[in-house]
Amino acid sequence: MKTLSKLTLIAVLSVFFSCKQNPAETPEHKAMVEEHKEMETSHEAMATEHNTMKDDHQQMVDAHKAIENDSIHLVIEKNHSVLLAKHSELIAAHKALIEKHAELETKHASGEFTLEQMTAEHESMKTEHADMKKEHEGIAAEHKRITEEDNKLIKEDQDKAAEEENSEKK
Repeated sequence: MKTLSKLTLIAVLSVFFSCKQNPAETPEHKAMVEEHKEMETSHEAMATEHNTMKDDHQQMVDAHKAIENDSIHLVIEKNHSVLLAKHSELIAAHKALIEKHAELETKHASGEFTLEQMTAEHESMKTEHADMKKEHEGIAAEHKRITEEDNKLIKEDQDKAAEEENSEKK
């Protein structure tokens, strides 16, 4: 009888452990991995846009060199520099979030985090990511506004210089 009880116990334990699902194979984990890929894609777009902003800033600075004693352009440059710094901080914070998200994936896949822990943490990260995307959109809109304002002022300066040149020729 003892042997039969032991065999039954071993069989039950074997079935229990063999039926236990790998956390990385759960639909929730797979969805989290897909969302991580979307976060990475979003981050790449933010970083690319940041590089464009830096290029625009350098073009702005170069264009301002031709304008003498124009404090308005210097204020625009300063505002743009502040915006670039803010965007750079956002990019760094977003990269840290992506790294934290990757760590969450690893911890859940290894069984270190339960499904409930992973879900709660993931929801928090999704909210943080959405907030960062919204902040990025605001920065991008402000960048566009500053750039358009600067281009308008440069065009006005060029038109004024052309008018002065034409009046001197007469």
